[in-house]
Amino acid sequence: MLHSPKDQTHFTSQAACREIVAKYEMPQPSKSCWQLINTLVPYIALWALMVFSLRVSFFLTLALAIPAGGFLVRIFIISHDCGHGSFFASPRLNTFWGVITGTMALTPYNAWRREHAQHHATAGNLDKRGAGDIWTLTVKEYLALPFWGRMKYRLYRNPLIMFGIGPIFLFSIGHRYGPGRTPAQRASIRETNLLLILVGVIAWMTIGLKAFFLIQIPILAISSSVGVWLFYVQHQFEDVYWERDKNWDFRALALEGSSYYRLPKILQWFSGNIGFHHVHHLSARIPNYLMEKCHKENELFSVVPEITLWKSLNSLKYRLWDEESRQLVGFDHLRILHTGCSS
Repeated sequence: MLHSPKDQTHFTSQAACREIVAKYEMPQPSKSCWQLINTLVPYIALWALMVFSLRVSFFLTLALAIPAGGFLVRIFIISHDCGHGSFFASPRLNTFWGVITGTMALTPYNAWRREHAQHHATAGNLDKRGAGDIWTLTVKEYLALPFWGRMKYRLYRNPLIMFGIGPIFLFSIGHRYGPGRTPAQRASIRETNLLLILVGVIAWMTIGLKAFFLIQIPILAISSSVGVWLFYVQHQFEDVYWERDKNWDFRALALEGSSYYRLPKILQWFSGNIGFHHVHHLSARIPNYLMEKCHKENELFSVVPEITLWKSLNSLKYRLWDEESRQLVGFDHLRILHTGCSS
């Protein structure tokens, strides 16, 4: 288990952490504009190719959906950066491009931005779960549930639901309505829905709705699944940081509760460097294109949990937080507890 940043002499000062990350927090307009170009242009070109591919073979359309889905993940990361005010120095530019890229990713920008800010303020806090995070119960909470409550939780944590049906439902339907949300969030959802209706009308008048959905659904299935996986794995690993509110520390959350997901360069590019999630949680004001630089240039990040693509598959077995051992465990851990109690 990693030592807490509070136990490391060079992590004790919050001011020192701020000084380290502050110099990376200034957006660079040329890099932001280039990222918009090298992301949106290929995505639109792929979408156009997919329209023509329908005349050849739907299997070709599906093949093109793979890179298109990758670009849509990158588009979402741009919207994500805009939501943190880190993509451009101008709030107006962040809002404009955040709405455009968010709508392309079927996400109401302002509503999601507010929910995601809650995630940054509460991630790793056992007493403030439920704000934009993966539903995670403690062992005791799970054992206290009735039978149907346990089945509901197991169904939610099933990989087929979490990375298959769930992401498609979330982006296509879950983002379309706003019960339990603020008036401002509901207004954002309505605005996004109107923009999507406009896109649908344009598609109906040009290529037809059938062609539109034959193209958009595979792209959505791929991008939403990958997006949820990236979010999941960055806070779901064995020695992840969870703490009760009175002991919760944002530096510990950033450096122990947010992984360094070391991906192959091509996947790192498509995912907009979000694998440097520890850097992002220490300072959400750092643009995605400066996070790798920040990570490499500072010894501060030498203790963060590093997860490779292969190793990340282990996170699929983690389902519950064991407050006794202070780590995520699988459902098989319950049998061990039962055996121990029986003996």
